[in-house]
Amino acid sequence: MSISILAICYIIASVTYILGLKMLSHPATARKGNLIAAGGMTLAIAATIFLYTNDGKPLGNFGWIFTAMTIGLVLGWLIAKKVKMTAMPELVSFFNGMGGACAALIAIVEFDYMYRANLNTPDVAFSSVAHFGHYLAIIAGSIIGSTSFSGSMIAWGKLNGSIKDVSFKGQHFLNLIVLVLVFGFAVYTWFSPAGHANIPFFITVFLALVYGVAFVQPIGGADMPVVISLLNSFTGVAAACDGFLYNNKAMLTGGILVGAAGSLLTILMCRAMNRSLKNVLIGSFGGTKASAKAGPATQKAIKEISLSDAAMVLAYAKKVMIVPGYGLAVAQAQHSVHDLEKLLVERGVDVRYAIHPVAGRMPGHMNVLLAEADVDYDKLLEMETANDEFKTTDVVLVLGANDVVNPAAKNDPGSPIYGMPVLNVEEANMVIVNKRSMKPGYAGIENELFYSRKTSMLFGDAKKVLQELISQIKEI
Repeated sequence: MSISILAICYIIASVTYILGLKMLSHPATARKGNLIAAGGMTLAIAATIFLYTNDGKPLGNFGWIFTAMTIGLVLGWLIAKKVKMTAMPELVSFFNGMGGACAALIAIVEFDYMYRANLNTPDVAFSSVAHFGHYLAIIAGSIIGSTSFSGSMIAWGKLNGSIKDVSFKGQHFLNLIVLVLVFGFAVYTWFSPAGHANIPFFITVFLALVYGVAFVQPIGGADMPVVISLLNSFTGVAAACDGFLYNNKAMLTGGILVGAAGSLLTILMCRAMNRSLKNVLIGSFGGTKASAKAGPATQKAIKEISLSDAAMVLAYAKKVMIVPGYGLAVAQAQHSVHDLEKLLVERGVDVRYAIHPVAGRMPGHMNVLLAEADVDYDKLLEMETANDEFKTTDVVLVLGANDVVNPAAKNDPGSPIYGMPVLNVEEANMVIVNKRSMKPGYAGIENELFYSRKTSMLFGDAKKVLQELISQIKEI
């Protein structure tokens, strides 16, 4: 049996996806892996446009296709080029939402094609004129893609601050009713008359959009990295369904990889937070309830440290651990922290970075941030390794991190983050915390670490503080 050139192109593209994903596991090869996977995607797109035929006829509509591709290419390039590192999580969520919308639209167009092809048999059940496997791929792609799109848009709005958490009594029960209606109308579409199947189908899509909004809306900011990962897997599954529809191996492979990778990452992040996925989705962690637990910081005494004293402590330490957080990203201080690290290393100080799995606003946020500043990957310690090192650490420098260093996760059963594994920075000899203010972190709860006898607060913008610390250390 001969293999067409189109099939060979799809196989090559699929291999590049797998190879690129593998190379993304290390910063040294991540850029190359990204380019390889992008090259495979380009090959798959070009092969589809120029080699795909339907009953011997070429694809056609090249004007529309290339116009749309050009607009998307220019818009995507401009958005990605201008985005700040702090806005990367919402960009990922936005792009993921666009992927979900695309997958849903493909499924909707395919359903419309089937529906119009059977308008001459209006009274016959849709199930009699459609193949069940084909319909299953259509309805799954449209439901999952629509949910991913609307949910990602809400996540995007939450991350950029334009949408607030909304929670009310009975909300999860209402969400469950909407989900049941989604599946109910999906089944009803299959058994409805072929000439009227479009009505329950589009009600299904609409309810899926509503469900995407409803299920993400009450979830608090502290769980947003998990939600983004979960929605990413949804988009992958929806794309895989579309791959089944068109027997497109490249789309199928890409969708499966995204869906599987997103699912595994979601599970790993839930383990890192010591919580189940069910608890993330219905717990409203980091939302309104958590925020209500934040008490006034002025009721407790804190200890401040001057820049000169902090510089002296760091300069004469033997071992320093740096804990980066979202405040570091906001200040765009990744290059400054690398400069401080190099200066301390020149003075004989052993400097490492402690990375919490959910630090920042999305998975791997801190790793990407530090990689941008060319920080040696071997200096980045995962949470378990870092926790073993804190007892022998002279100074821990916390830069904008909050919830991931909060002892309440271990000591306060009433805390919303209780049970979540955190960095045990309080085990070091001294902790210096750099923050703009005493404002609670993303989970909206007070951090007991700030009032510890070992902790000294160093207030100010992370980038400015780091630059001043560098100047002070050079003078010692």
